[in-house]
Amino acid sequence: MKTLILATRNKHKTEEIQQILGTGFKCLSLNEFPDAPPVDETATTFGGNATLKSVGLARWLLETPSKLSGIAGEAYVLADDSGLEVDALNGAPGVYSARFAHLESGKPGNSPDGENNAKLLSLMQGVPVEKRNARFRCALALTPLLKADKCSSPPCEADELEVATLIFEGACEGRMDTKPAGGGGFGYDPMFIPAGYDKSFAELGEDVKNRLSHRSKALAKLQQHFAKQS
Repeated sequence: MKTLILATRNKHKTEEIQQILGTGFKCLSLNEFPDAPPVDETATTFGGNATLKSVGLARWLLETPSKLSGIAGEAYVLADDSGLEVDALNGAPGVYSARFAHLESGKPGNSPDGENNAKLLSLMQGVPVEKRNARFRCALALTPLLKADKCSSPPCEADELEVATLIFEGACEGRMDTKPAGGGGFGYDPMFIPAGYDKSFAELGEDVKNRLSHRSKALAKLQQHFAKQS
């Protein structure tokens, strides 16, 4: 059993990752570590932000080993940074997807999903169907904490942790609808129609989404990495 400490408090994202990875992994969210400090996402790429979050959380955990007591076997930090790229908006919202509606106001933290979708709808008014191409992108950063044999000390300095961090990426092509549809999913799911389908992620349901999504493709690469190690 591998333990993944996810650098997120997002319940939907945690459940989605656990469902995709299955029983060989135990996923813990930051809700299990309520005093974990926030990490400033200052990078300009998904991979850069994922690495900042993964390395920052790993260093915090390793500085107080008692936080890892009770975790057996192999343990890693897994950080996800993902977002939506819309061609008609020159790739926006991109790395700002989660806080898209708050960019101009300067409010801290992420914006509510409804506000992000409303802003996207407003900006895309009048854009024809053939120019509504978009994609979800995901970058996963995996930083090692503990190995099963415990024979060697884990890296603890930020630069060592960054060198030890692996990146896995995935993308899902599609287009933006003219209005939200469906009650499932989260984020921009009600607006995004994956290529080859005529319904949004929010309408298609978790099983279909988890086969097609950017996150599932990145997680498949992570699983392949671990399979090669065994």
